[in-house]
Amino acid sequence: MKICHVITRMIVGGAQENTLLSLKGHLEHGYECALVTGPTTGPEGRLLDEIKIPDLRVIIDSNLHREINPIFDILAYFSLKKIFKAEKFDIVHTHSSKAGVIARVAADHANIPVIVHTVHGPSFHNYQSYWKNRLYIVAEQFAAKYSIRMYTVANAMSTAYLDNKIGKKENYKTVYSGMDLDPFLRSEKSPDLARKLGIDLNRPVVGKVARLFELKGYDYLLKAAPFIVKKIPDVQFLIVGDGILKDFLYNQVKEMNLTNNFIFTGLVDPKVIHNYIALMDILVHLSLREGLPRSVVQALASGKPAIGFELDGTPEVIFNDKTGYICNPGDYKQVGDAVVKLLTAPEKMAIMGNYGKEFVEKRWDWKIMVNELENDYKMLLKRSNII
Repeated sequence: MKICHVITRMIVGGAQENTLLSLKGHLEHGYECALVTGPTTGPEGRLLDEIKIPDLRVIIDSNLHREINPIFDILAYFSLKKIFKAEKFDIVHTHSSKAGVIARVAADHANIPVIVHTVHGPSFHNYQSYWKNRLYIVAEQFAAKYSIRMYTVANAMSTAYLDNKIGKKENYKTVYSGMDLDPFLRSEKSPDLARKLGIDLNRPVVGKVARLFELKGYDYLLKAAPFIVKKIPDVQFLIVGDGILKDFLYNQVKEMNLTNNFIFTGLVDPKVIHNYIALMDILVHLSLREGLPRSVVQALASGKPAIGFELDGTPEVIFNDKTGYICNPGDYKQVGDAVVKLLTAPEKMAIMGNYGKEFVEKRWDWKIMVNELENDYKMLLKRSNII
């Protein structure tokens, strides 16, 4: 098989890690493959600089941008079509909304035998305007006609897309987003890293791993923080990530007189993120839009319970009273109660952590994901009389 993965940009993020691990697996299994992506700019980091995969061929399409731009989008269609025609891939596997729409159409017009797409998170959601949602839904409905398979990283994604008449039920398949869990399963607290960050290991640590962006739920954490600090004054909040809200969040914490309780790490190399999660006692995941929360899976693999909102794929990882607590979306008071409840029950936290570790180890290993994808590719190619 000759396989091409297409994604809009290779920032440090879950969809990008998923894509890179898929390519790593294909190469290890002896398949010819390539990554097509647009330019990567911004404070979210550049994943291809952080994780090197030998022999991976990367094709940069300068016309492929995240923002909607009719001129660049039309140019991207033609440049992608040209790449696909020249390379004669057997499989074109698209990721992310923009690349997912343009590249699927271009691949079809380039006569690629099998075109598939992964939904990492919904492009439409309740925290977006009606007209913007309609635009994305219509675009997804249009693009779905050009792909024979729609992979989703959680069952909730399939349900959401089918409820909006995107594709047909028989086209969907859930393939959980694989990760390299070994570093998390073996992680231990590092006193050296704690000292470097200014963390007191004798004090409880509540962590959050996410870009400092809208919809990542930082506003709810800041609203819950005063209540948590009132109940547990020595609590520390470890914020791992960077983004456009950095200065705003710094100032908010300062205005709330909680500077001594908050630690911002900035952007962290994905290869060492397990060392930061190891310092946490609990992970909070308060994103309002997420396919499958990778940081929750990583926290559970590290033996840490998690707290999150009942949205998208989060309830498929956080089980109430088993791996953590699920809260109503936006209910920061419930989040605060859940954090205090866990931090005041260390034995409960340990039981939840052990349960979560066993649960994710069996389901989210990246090699399982790659095998599922490749077996499905072969089946789809056979169905198309290619092999």
